[in-house]
Amino acid sequence: MLSPAKLNLSLRILGKRPDGFHEIDSFMVKLPGLADEITIEPADTFSFTCSDSTLPTDGRNLVVKAAQAFSQKFEKSDQAMPFHIHLEKVIPHGAGLGGGSSNAAITLLALNDRLESPLSPETLHELAASLGSDIPFFLYEGAARCTGRGEIIVPAESPPPYKVVLFKPQFSVPTPDAYRKCLDADSVPGINYEPQTHESLTLVNDLEKPVFAKHRYLAELKHWLSNRRDTQAVLMSGSGSTIFAILHRRAKPIVLINSAHRHFDENLWTWSGTL
Repeated sequence: MLSPAKLNLSLRILGKRPDGFHEIDSFMVKLPGLADEITIEPADTFSFTCSDSTLPTDGRNLVVKAAQAFSQKFEKSDQAMPFHIHLEKVIPHGAGLGGGSSNAAITLLALNDRLESPLSPETLHELAASLGSDIPFFLYEGAARCTGRGEIIVPAESPPPYKVVLFKPQFSVPTPDAYRKCLDADSVPGINYEPQTHESLTLVNDLEKPVFAKHRYLAELKHWLSNRRDTQAVLMSGSGSTIFAILHRRAKPIVLINSAHRHFDENLWTWSGTL
C-alpha cells in the first residue's frame, strides 16, 4: 500500500494545552505522487525491514509501534501476528512531510485489511491518535482540517492541482524543537511570516518563526524562493525542514530546481508534482 506524504497549507498554533501539547488548527493535504510503499506478507513470526538503513527497525520505528498497538488491541501477541512488513522509503524523514505518521497509519489500515477488518474505524482512529498527533489524518482520504493537537479530523475540499516544488536541505528539524519556542520566537529580519493568499488558499505557518530563528538557511531559502518570478506562494511544511513553492501555471519546475541547486547546494533534495 502507498503511504503518501502531506503538506500543511496552513498551521496556526493557538496555545499550550494542559497536557503539554499545543492546540493547533491546520489545513493538510496529501501528495499521492510522493509516497513510501508498505508491503505486508504472511510469515512465521512478525518482522520488519526498511530500505533506508539509517532508520531503526525495532520498537522505535512507528511502523513497529503501530503493529504492536494493533496487536494489543486485537488481543494477540506479536507471535500471533504472522506478518513480515517491509517499508520502501521515498519520503525524507525529519522533513515536515509526515512520512513516519503516514507509515504508521497505513500499517494500521493494512493490518486491519489483512485480518478482515476486526477493528472499527473509530478504534483505528483511537489507536492512531495514541501513537502521534498527525497519524489520524492519514487514515482518511483527501484533504482535512486538523484541530485539537492534530487528532480531530474534519474532511475539507481539496485545492486545485497546483504545481508544487519541494526543497529540503540535508539536515532535519526535530518536531519538539520547533514547538519548544513557538509562542515567543523572534522574527528573522526581512522574512515575511504573514499569511499569503493564493486564489482560494490562505497559506501560513506559525512554526516558521522558531524554526527560522535556529535554522537561518531555511529563512534564506524561503526568501529566495519568494522573490522568484515563477513562484506564487512559498511556505515551510509542518515543523520543517521542507520548504515548498506553489508555481505559476506556466512555470517549469525543473528551471526553479536547477536554479536552487546552483544558488544553494547541488545536494538539496527536491520533488515536483501537483497538490
